[in-house]
Amino acid sequence: MTLNPEKYRRFDPADYLKDIDDVAAYLQIALDDSHEDPSAVPRALGVIARSRNMSELARRVGMSRDGLYKALSDTGNPTWSTILKVTSALGLRFSLHTVA
Repeated sequence: MTLNPEKYRRFDPADYLKDIDDVAAYLQIALDDSHEDPSAVPRALGVIARSRNMSELARRVGMSRDGLYKALSDTGNPTWSTILKVTSALGLRFSLHTVA
């Protein structure tokens, strides 16, 4: 009996971010995780950017595609200004709420 080895694709969350609500929920999870992992938000923005048109997003942010990709990569270290520009270009914004 011969077994057919199954081939699996590597899981990429970018494949599942279909609309702005998915993007917002994914970014909220990253924000919630950021108190233990400060790279969670930039990394999530990198995934979100890959799920969208990276070149168009970079144009709206005012960066080169390669610069944006690098800033939002696992080894990137984007400024807060870049994070705010990216979220704004995606049609999102951060808001603060009291925690009682």
